[in-house]
Amino acid sequence: MGDILAPVDHTAPAILELGSLLLVAALAGKLARNLGLPAVIGYLLVGVAVSPFTPGYVANRQQLSILADPGVVLLLFEVGIELNPHQLAREGRRLLLLSPLQVLITWAISAAACLAFGMRLPGAALIGLSIAMSSSVVVVNITRSRRRTTDPRTDEVLLGWSVIQDLVGVSAALVLVVVVGLGGRSGLIAIVQVLAFAAIAAIAAFVLPWLLRRLLADHDLFLLLSVASGLVLAGVRSLFFGIPLALAAFVAGLATTESPVAAEARQRLLPFRDVFAVMFFVALGTLIDPGKAGLALPWLLLFLGLVVVGKVVVVWAMARLARLGARPLQVAVGLGQVGEFSYVLGGLALGGGLISSAVSEGLIGAVVASIAGSSILVRLRKPAS
Repeated sequence: MGDILAPVDHTAPAILELGSLLLVAALAGKLARNLGLPAVIGYLLVGVAVSPFTPGYVANRQQLSILADPGVVLLLFEVGIELNPHQLAREGRRLLLLSPLQVLITWAISAAACLAFGMRLPGAALIGLSIAMSSSVVVVNITRSRRRTTDPRTDEVLLGWSVIQDLVGVSAALVLVVVVGLGGRSGLIAIVQVLAFAAIAAIAAFVLPWLLRRLLADHDLFLLLSVASGLVLAGVRSLFFGIPLALAAFVAGLATTESPVAAEARQRLLPFRDVFAVMFFVALGTLIDPGKAGLALPWLLLFLGLVVVGKVVVVWAMARLARLGARPLQVAVGLGQVGEFSYVLGGLALGGGLISSAVSEGLIGAVVASIAGSSILVRLRKPAS
């Protein structure tokens, strides 16, 4: 009997820590919402409070990763499911031109500015792409918030613009991974791996929906397959084909998006995604080192300036000139953040030695500040009476 209970006792501290962090994150998220801030700010601040860079309790980041890593995988897997390229082609033809053009313009402006500040070209390219992309998760929350002031057409444009950004950004990121040779793979080997990755994605696009349809009536089995498929497809592609885990997760979601069961899979994934994603943002908060704020401040200000000049102003001008029927300023402000996918690209650049820790700290700070600013400022426009 003692032998059976011993493993449980051994894992009790880890279980207690993870449970306590989820509880504190929930309270911090509620407090943030009461203050008019997005809940994610509360989660990030919890991470800062339990990081090794602040006094007091220090969380075990390895244990956090047990939930945080699946969190970012399921987060981007679900975003991939929500993206429907064919529907966008039918209903948002102007967005199919405007969104990629904005990504390219913002990318070019941001990369040029990073180069001017002394960053090497590969790092500048990855950071520039990071700034060009917004957060689909934040945009979805803006359009579905109880405090939202956007109208239906503005919601449509925000969502469409954001998901096209994701599609363009992921494609560009895959090309950069090959060109830069992250993970020690470059040249012909990297190209072959990406092609093999695309082949696996095409096969999954047929096999996975077929399996999901046959389990639709079995709620528990359908849920298990939905969660497992996102984790397995992302893990296999990252482990065997050299594709970064987050990119692989997004493409795995795209493999499901056109199936009749995609909406059901996404709906059942949401509770799991939300729990895991909370730990992802808490883990992200543990990376913020207030002691390096002085070194990171110039980069933080640069990145926030690029978000305003290179993205918000560009989106506003495009939306106004294109006469999309949406509120141009709200569209621009709603897209005016550095998102979770940008943090992933920054992590790749840092891991590959392409940027310094100060640049990485500045990018993480830009993620936090821009998400908070965008979520608050987009509500200032009151709906027409």
